[in-house]
Amino acid sequence: MSKLEALKERNLASAKVFDYFEEICAIPHGSRDTKRISDYLVDFAKAHGLVYEQDDANNVVIIQEASAGYENAEPIIIQGHMDMVCEKESGCAVDFAKEGPDIYVDGDFIKARGTTLGGDDGIALAYALAVMDSPKIVHPRLEVVLTVDEEIGMLGAEAIDLSMLKGHKLLNIDSDVEGHFLTSCAGGMTVETTIPTDRRTQRGLAVTVTVTGLSGGHSGSEIDKEHGNANILMGRLLKALADRMDIGIVSLSGGLKDNAIPRESAAELLIPAEEQAAFAGLVNELSDLLKKEYVASDAGVRIDCAVGEEKEARILSFGAMTRVIFYLRNVPDGVQHMSRVMPGLVETSLNLGILSLKEDALCVTTSVRSSVSSRKEELRDRLEYLAEFLGGEIAVNGDYPAWEYRADSEIRTTISGIYRELFDEEPVFEAIHAGLECGILSGKIADLDCVSFGPNNYDIHTPKERLSISSVEKVWKLLVEFLKRSR
Repeated sequence: MSKLEALKERNLASAKVFDYFEEICAIPHGSRDTKRISDYLVDFAKAHGLVYEQDDANNVVIIQEASAGYENAEPIIIQGHMDMVCEKESGCAVDFAKEGPDIYVDGDFIKARGTTLGGDDGIALAYALAVMDSPKIVHPRLEVVLTVDEEIGMLGAEAIDLSMLKGHKLLNIDSDVEGHFLTSCAGGMTVETTIPTDRRTQRGLAVTVTVTGLSGGHSGSEIDKEHGNANILMGRLLKALADRMDIGIVSLSGGLKDNAIPRESAAELLIPAEEQAAFAGLVNELSDLLKKEYVASDAGVRIDCAVGEEKEARILSFGAMTRVIFYLRNVPDGVQHMSRVMPGLVETSLNLGILSLKEDALCVTTSVRSSVSSRKEELRDRLEYLAEFLGGEIAVNGDYPAWEYRADSEIRTTISGIYRELFDEEPVFEAIHAGLECGILSGKIADLDCVSFGPNNYDIHTPKERLSISSVEKVWKLLVEFLKRSR
């Protein structure tokens, strides 16, 4: 039985979109794990007799020729990405390597039990397949471009060869506020920082501290909400403890994705047994402070602690511990500059997304974003200087350009007119701080005219993600009407 069976009785024009979305959700398709979803798309193309190309990176391009009467119309490129951010709640048993999210209908929303949903960007795939599988929908030549690993630096868009395309008009379906059409975005990069550490053996009382209960969110579109970063708050906790007592750091980890604001960070420590009461008091004191500081943005924030037994363990040397805490207390994080050109838009930011303490090194992954290339480079330089000061180094990957605003856009004019006519609502055109593949694709296709849009999809990159059914329906009608008028 379909997990979305409740939608059948609603007689939606977009019913086929939800059928394909459910199929997509059943296939594991996290970043760097896209072979199965890529092959699924190839199988679709084969079953429908469509020309396709699948490259070594697992990117897929599918071509559907024009409907009768549209042979002379300019081709339309429909574009989205296959990979999803695989986040889940503590204790959730879903294994993203073996299964997709467990989806269900809740009123106007599709949700997933305990995990991210993957509406970002499974809905783009579902729209594209539904269009190509609907003979009654008229359209110009369709060139469907479905990329991989967008969520970890737009690696698929960087690698894809688009020389087979003829179109210069692109619909990027990777936006999450219906009625808001994106016309430019920030550029970005992923910075991997490694700081060497050494260890010594010590005996003490084993304790575990966890910063948890944070809201998290997308490090581009929600960085302006100033949600707490669990890794940064862990640094604050460690500094407070080290200032008051002799601690030893055994392990340290937090965050799962560089572009998701970390909701949880954990550390295993050794403390003197006689300091147990003082330790508990400090943890409670800081937990109460955080609740007051983050009452508006992260009301559920707390610090949990668990006390184990006395044991001997390999802990960071005093010098290594000092370097680790110094880094966490001084590394830049969050909004760095607001745009002076577009009020309310974040210009430059970064997110310390993944923290991991290995046997001999602290490893950190940070997502850097800016719509001003020189400020993106300046942030990279600051991260490199801090790492080098502490005896470490950085490596940069997934460096992608900003998508610049195009003043003269035929596609923007057309889609805004259709939106007003269909829904009697005024569309909003805006820039976004999150990265989109349009910047990279604009560098591969000369004179590319593109816009990014999509249905309402809330709290993406978190287990609270939910996709609006009614909004999917509206965007489907918009897409179908846009194709109909593109002759």
